[in-house]
Amino acid sequence: MMRVGLYPGTFDPVTNGHIDIIGRAVKMVDKLVIGVAANQDKGPMFSVEERCAMVAAETAGLDNRGAVIEVLPFDTLLMHFAESVGASLIIRGLRAVADFEYEFQMTAMNQQLNREIETVFLMADPRHQAIASKLVKEIARLNGDISGFVTPRVADKVRARFRA
Repeated sequence: MMRVGLYPGTFDPVTNGHIDIIGRAVKMVDKLVIGVAANQDKGPMFSVEERCAMVAAETAGLDNRGAVIEVLPFDTLLMHFAESVGASLIIRGLRAVADFEYEFQMTAMNQQLNREIETVFLMADPRHQAIASKLVKEIARLNGDISGFVTPRVADKVRARFRA
C-alpha cells in the first residue's frame, strides 16, 4: 500500500526552510502531496496558481528518493483535503516554541476530525529556523537581501512583485 504524506502550507513565497522540510519528508512516504492553501485571509502576495508553480519549479530538481511529488492547491478544511488525496500523514515543520503551541492545538483538533491520519512534526534545520515567508516579504519590501532565505528564482519573483 502506498504511503501518502501531505505537507500543507501557504508557501507565499516558498522558502529554503520549506524546501528543506520537503526534502526530508520524501524520505518517509511513497508520495508527497504539497498542498498549497488558497488562504485569502492572509492576503497572499502571489496567487495560488503562482505559488503552486513556484513550489513545483523549486521541487522539480529535488532528490525525491523515489517518492512522487505532487503540488496541488486547496481551499477546503485540511482534513477534508488530506482525505481526498489519500494521505495517512500530515507533515508539519516546526521552527520554534510558538509554532509548537499552535501546531499542538491544530493537531488535537485534526485528531477529533479523523483519527486515522497522523501528524508528524519535522524540526527546522537550525540554518532555516528564523526563515518565515512573512519576514522574507518584509525584508524584500524594504529592499533588503533575501538571497539567503529563498532560491534565486523565488528571490527574482519576489523582487519583481515589489517593483511592479
